[in-house]
Amino acid sequence: MYLMYVDESGDPGNNTAQTRYFCLSGMVVHESHWRNFINASKDFRRTVKDVYGLPVRTEIHAVKFLRHSEFAIEKHNRLAILRNYLDELAKLNFVSFTNVVIDKQGKPDNFDIFAAAWGVLFQRFENTLANGNFPGGYQRSFGKVFTDATNGQSLIRLMRKMSVYNPIPNMGRPGYRNIPILRVIEDPSERDSAHSLPIQACDVVAYFLQQRLSPNSYIRRQHASGYFDRLEPVLNKNASRNNPLGIVLR
Repeated sequence: MYLMYVDESGDPGNNTAQTRYFCLSGMVVHESHWRNFINASKDFRRTVKDVYGLPVRTEIHAVKFLRHSEFAIEKHNRLAILRNYLDELAKLNFVSFTNVVIDKQGKPDNFDIFAAAWGVLFQRFENTLANGNFPGGYQRSFGKVFTDATNGQSLIRLMRKMSVYNPIPNMGRPGYRNIPILRVIEDPSERDSAHSLPIQACDVVAYFLQQRLSPNSYIRRQHASGYFDRLEPVLNKNASRNNPLGIVLR
């Protein structure tokens, strides 16, 4: 079974004044490599402690981590930790990141940003599972979703709906076909990010996906808007034919 952990960046509301983009990053790892991911993450945390003095069990939440430090670590070093985190993730050839972006600009007031983003992510998870395109190539495998502890009931309703009614536009002709989600099983499960290394990894990836599209002043000054691209070796490029990094932009 493949496990997908997901976190988001940006506000899912229709107001573009706060954020123009709503981003989701989902890290997929097969159950047989889950322990390898945890061990690699712990090794990285121990190295960061030795070099920068950051306690091993500190939650890395990118926005808060860059905003202030409880451990007297200079801001440029905190950015370096996040950059190194991305580089370590890029070395893990048994994980894959699927990334979805909703551009809120020009969307009607009644457009459901949240449902659109998560619906696309669930569909891409389903498609990649069905085609055996995740690391390991297990073509008959199934998947389960784990999220940060937000909007749990909304995600459960969305997943249950898609497992019964999931209209997909016909290729080259009008109309739709109902192709329910079948390989993503069970309801999405919530995890407290403070105690989940995979969710924290997704938080950092989603943050730099957002910064790639709309960098804040500090990220621009530090020339860090391209850090997301460091993940190129582990990006799910099958998710989108229209983007060289596989980013699904709607």
